[in-house]
Amino acid sequence: MAETTRALDVPSEALGRHEEHFWPSDPTAYGPRGQRGGLYRPFVPVRIAAREFPLSGAAVAAVVKAAQALEHLNSKPPRVATMAALARNLLRSESAASSRIEGVRISHKRLARAAYQDRKGRRDPRAAEVLGNVSAMERAIELGSSAARLSVADIEDIHRTLLRFTEDSHIAGVVRDKQNWIGGNDFNPVGATYVPPPPAYVHDLLEDLCEFVARTDLAPIAQAAIAHAQFENIHPFIDGNGRTGRALIYTVLRRRGEVRNYIPPISLILVSEPKAYVGGLGAYSTGGVSLWCDRFADATGRAARRAEELADAIEERQTRWLERLGNPRSDAAARQLVGVLPAQPVIDVPVAQALTGKSHVAVGNALQQLEAAGIIKRLNERKWGRVWESDELLTLVERVEKSLGTL
Repeated sequence: MAETTRALDVPSEALGRHEEHFWPSDPTAYGPRGQRGGLYRPFVPVRIAAREFPLSGAAVAAVVKAAQALEHLNSKPPRVATMAALARNLLRSESAASSRIEGVRISHKRLARAAYQDRKGRRDPRAAEVLGNVSAMERAIELGSSAARLSVADIEDIHRTLLRFTEDSHIAGVVRDKQNWIGGNDFNPVGATYVPPPPAYVHDLLEDLCEFVARTDLAPIAQAAIAHAQFENIHPFIDGNGRTGRALIYTVLRRRGEVRNYIPPISLILVSEPKAYVGGLGAYSTGGVSLWCDRFADATGRAARRAEELADAIEERQTRWLERLGNPRSDAAARQLVGVLPAQPVIDVPVAQALTGKSHVAVGNALQQLEAAGIIKRLNERKWGRVWESDELLTLVERVEKSLGTL
């Protein structure tokens, strides 16, 4: 089918229905709210695999503008940094922002150090959640690169990757078999802000979502927006639904060719406007698909443009570093290290060797040159097993990202 995005003024039609269920009282629960039972109303989303989604003129315009911004970002060639290094830096920004939406906050410096420790088999428990998010994003993008149809098992795998090294690893990749809810109290869904569908509906709704992701007749950005909102309505896991659902965005965008080289940190924009984000998801449930797609497309376009600014800022700094080093030749180990630092801001000789393919001696000399130029600094004083950090780069990313998230 040919891709279409029709511009229409469409009356709202709720994309689901509420059911009434009764939660029995539990005298063993804590406090009167937890002990009392009562009615609650889970929301059961409609199936969307074959549903049409005509959009308003404003939403269509936003989707087109966002697609143009993504195309401009992905056609941008790196000048100093390797493409993989810049892409991974943007991936970390997206993963950190997605985790912040769920209340998991960690600095880029701590995240970079934790990523280095992880390579060495040591793990920072707090950082494990964000590193899991990075891995889950990588897995989602990998699935989007595959010609195979997305399956429920694939979604479970994204979730498993997200939580496998956290204290919630026992629920990683496990579709829920009991009722969950958002808001209210910890003991029952009576009075909750949102109650997802009962577990009996979940697997079929996920199958339907996978069929929807396989479609090619929708504008990719609108498809990603709808897939994300539908996933959040299904809420198929006990925890980690928001981060898994945001990773799924990139499965769709990669599958449809909208994300090729770089990852626009869409969550960085969403985290700066939480009310608009939550409000947009709520509007989708009540039939405001155009409003949600408009907001999502706007966030996507802004993320693409801000990603370019971040990449430019990093490369400008790298150009200054090369000047400090006397502009080494293109095959010099020092120049190559400057190119890969955005991917690995905390580095030692073995890691530098793996990233550049240079000898132990060449890499050791290059690290000393970068240290003498003030590009990296030592994190320890050991004669063997020295570790360096590009504090200048990490500070730059933190500062630029903070400004991007408020724009």
